[in-house]
Amino acid sequence: MTGGEVGSVETLKVERRDGVVTVVLSRSEKKNAGNPTMWRELAETFTEIERTPGDRVMVVTGAGGDFCSGADLEGISGDALDYMKRASHAAEALSALTIPTIAKVDGVAVGAGWNLALGCDLVVATDRARFSQIFIRRALSLDFGGSWLLPRLVGLQKAKELAYFGEILSAAEASEMGLVTRIVAVDELDTVVESMARRLVHAPAQALSLTKQLLDAAADGGSVEAALQRENHAQAINMLGPDAVEARAAFVEKREAVYYRADSASAPAPVQES
Repeated sequence: MTGGEVGSVETLKVERRDGVVTVVLSRSEKKNAGNPTMWRELAETFTEIERTPGDRVMVVTGAGGDFCSGADLEGISGDALDYMKRASHAAEALSALTIPTIAKVDGVAVGAGWNLALGCDLVVATDRARFSQIFIRRALSLDFGGSWLLPRLVGLQKAKELAYFGEILSAAEASEMGLVTRIVAVDELDTVVESMARRLVHAPAQALSLTKQLLDAAADGGSVEAALQRENHAQAINMLGPDAVEARAAFVEKREAVYYRADSASAPAPVQES
């Protein structure tokens, strides 16, 4: 991908290039541990991305060879609840994103850092990445959505094991549990994630967003009837949209469909329920 717009705030760097927005945690001296400023800036950045039609895929990663070492608890002596609310706002804003999200993980991803990665749709990790729900080792309990994410992803008993013992897992061990999408060599990480992001950018954005929303809603439980109702509404939106017209034309003309042009990106429509 060529070209791009790069912006920085105090704890993050944000780069936009050809429909992919990359958010880099940039506190490498702390292994990108989150502090109140970072949580606020993440919440604001995720919210801005959701409102930006040209942002079709988001990648989250860390600077300096690590993803995120969790929360930086140094200096917390006052309102701990206020601190936690800032982190929660970032987790909520991540969950609210309707575009595909990829966590690009090298080095450590522990505590809130691992849950930040798990909050993304896909997790691509190097073979040297390490993961842990390390909270119990710090006399803490789960945060950044971990108590909600883990049971959905691995089941209740395995979630309790991860939380109770806080063991350090290799990328291979995390992958065996279904918590890593793909493991790659360190020198292949950028190339693999860029390729995945590019494929998603050029996919039909509305159908992709609706698919994400359907799967997330179904993972929360409910009946097959409710899932079918959501599918009906989503598919009706797709069938009447410009991407479906392009798909049909490409099929008839025996060519590749073109769903993305940098100068005409549009925001996907939300799932509507009756």
